[in-house]
Amino acid sequence: MINFPINYIGRIYRPPSEARSFLLQVTIGCSHNKCTYCAMYRDKNYQVRDLSEILRDIEKTKKYFKSINIEPEKIFLCDGDALGAPFDILKEVLIKINETFPNIKRVGIYATAQNMLDKTNDELKKLSELNLKIAYLGMESGCDRVLHSIVKGNLSDDMVNGTKKLKDSGWQVSIIAMLGIGGKKYSESHVNETANIISQISPDFFSFLTTVVIPGTPISRLLERGSFEQLSTRELFSEMKNIIEKTNPREDKNIIFRANHVSNMMPLAGILPRDRIKLVSIIESWIKQTPIDHFPKIDPHQM
Repeated sequence: MINFPINYIGRIYRPPSEARSFLLQVTIGCSHNKCTYCAMYRDKNYQVRDLSEILRDIEKTKKYFKSINIEPEKIFLCDGDALGAPFDILKEVLIKINETFPNIKRVGIYATAQNMLDKTNDELKKLSELNLKIAYLGMESGCDRVLHSIVKGNLSDDMVNGTKKLKDSGWQVSIIAMLGIGGKKYSESHVNETANIISQISPDFFSFLTTVVIPGTPISRLLERGSFEQLSTRELFSEMKNIIEKTNPREDKNIIFRANHVSNMMPLAGILPRDRIKLVSIIESWIKQTPIDHFPKIDPHQM
């Protein structure tokens, strides 16, 4: 058995759809790292890895994949918002990836609204031409009051404008929203404004996560003080149903929808708007079967 040749720095995260991708660490941690609900990168100080180290990792994995007679089909650039790395570093990394793995289908990356806006249109287009084809944006909510309360660091308009730049430059966009992130106080606004922003963006992919209060995070302290009220399972299902009902993508656009993250209580998948009625019917059946006083029990260590 040949051991994988890369030693990652800290825990590594990736979207569910990148489960079979080669994970290449370009940045360490998250440049923002202030979101109240997130504990993913709190043990890391944000930095961009040295280009020579990244290129060396690509060379190491080339030998590894050759030894097991496999070539990766997809590559995902980590950590939390690797699109925040300087353009020149991303360009050189992608050139090396394409030279090393000429049959690669696609490279993906996490992004924030800020680093989408910080890159120029020409830079984004060049990265797309080098096979960086999809960005995953943790939108969390389309409600600016919720975004402010969770210290997201941007407004909904920033995400609309940032994703437009990506799409105009040839990228696909995957949007992630969080059920329950507004608590009971902002639940209605969270539903309505999230559906509105998803409709405006009309992303290629849209998925849900469920808000999990992780011990030690700012949101856990708000919960302890009674400043944040968690939603019951039925209320979370209702948010999901209502967002799906209210999301109306452009007439020429189909959105591939998934709720298959480990935080979700039940898996759900379809295409919007085509499968809207079927999806809503399934969620309504879950609501009827769920006791009013039931709250989700999710082990945060499995996330």
